[in-house]
Amino acid sequence: MGGKAAIHVSLVAVEGTLAMPVAGLYEVLTAFPVVAPFNEDVPASPPFDVEIVGPARTTMSAASGLPITIQRAFAEIERTDIVIVPAMAVETGWDTGRHAELVDWMRRMHAGGAMLCSACTGLALLAETGLLDGRQATTHWAFAPEFHRCFPKVDLRVDEVLVTAGEREEFAMSGGAASWQDLVLYLIGRFVSPAAAQAIARFELLERHAEGQAPYLPFMPQREHGDALVLGLQQWLDENYSVASPVAEMTQQSGLSPRTMERRFRQATGHSPISYIQQVRVEAAKRRLERTDTPIDLIAWEVGYEDAAAFRRLFKRIARVTPGAYRKKFQVPNAARA
Repeated sequence: MGGKAAIHVSLVAVEGTLAMPVAGLYEVLTAFPVVAPFNEDVPASPPFDVEIVGPARTTMSAASGLPITIQRAFAEIERTDIVIVPAMAVETGWDTGRHAELVDWMRRMHAGGAMLCSACTGLALLAETGLLDGRQATTHWAFAPEFHRCFPKVDLRVDEVLVTAGEREEFAMSGGAASWQDLVLYLIGRFVSPAAAQAIARFELLERHAEGQAPYLPFMPQREHGDALVLGLQQWLDENYSVASPVAEMTQQSGLSPRTMERRFRQATGHSPISYIQQVRVEAAKRRLERTDTPIDLIAWEVGYEDAAAFRRLFKRIARVTPGAYRKKFQVPNAARA
C-alpha cells in the first residue's frame, strides 16, 4: 500500500444479522498477512482496518444463535471509509424504522465520504437511508417482492450479482447469500489491486459469479392477480408448455381475440404470452439438466423446440449460461439422484 493509512471498514451487526457473511467478510479482509508469503501481489501489511460495529459494545446472538462480538458502537465512530451491511434474516417481512439510529449514522458516514455496501438482504438497511432512490441495486431474488413493497423507488436488478451506483461508485451491493464473496473481491480489487483480489480468491477458494444471479433465478410467475381466466391459462401451461402452438391454443381457450388475450395476460402476469412460455420452457429444461443425463438436443424437443440451436440461444439469453454450462454447474450427482 506504499505506506498509506489502512482503509477503515465498519462491518455492521444488528439484531437478525447472519453470522456467516460477517465472519467471511472479516476474515478475508484481514487475511493479507497469511496470503502474502505465497504471492507477491498481496501486501503483507493489512490494507484494511476492519471492526464489527453495532448499537453497543457487546456479544450478541446472530440469527442462527452463533455469537458475534461487536467491537465498537457505531455512535462512537465519527468517520469511516467503508460501511458494509451483511445479510440479515427476513422471515416475516421487513420492518422499516427498527434501526433508525444506525440508518442516520450511515447517512452521516456517506456525507463524510464513506462508501456504503450491502450483501444480500442487508440491502434493506441501506435502502432505508433513501440514498438509493432512483438508483440500481441488487439483493437475494427471494427477498425481491418484499423489497419492492418497501422500497419501490429503488431500481432492483436481481439478475445481477454485483451492482455499483453513485457518482463516485460509492454504493456497492451484492445479491444472494454467498455473493459476499463477489463484494469482498470487488473491494480488494478496487482498493488494493485486481492482482491481489485474484490471489486472495485463489488462496481462499472464493468464487466470482461472473454470470450474475440469472442461472440461480427460478421463474416465479405472478398468480395472485385476481384474473381467473388468466390463472386458468397459466395452470394449463404448467402441463402443456411443450405443445406446438401454445399461444394459439391459449387464445382459443380464452375465447378472446389474440390482441385482447395478449393484453389481458400481460396485465395480469407482467409477461407477454410468448415470453411467459419461454420462461416456463427454460425452467422445465433446467430440471432435466439438473436431474437427468438426457442429451441437450432431446431436452430441447421435450420442452417444445424442434430447433435445438434456437433453444440453446434462448436458454443462454435467459439463464446467461449455455445449457451445457448449466448442467456442469448444477447437475445433481448420480448417487444423490439414485
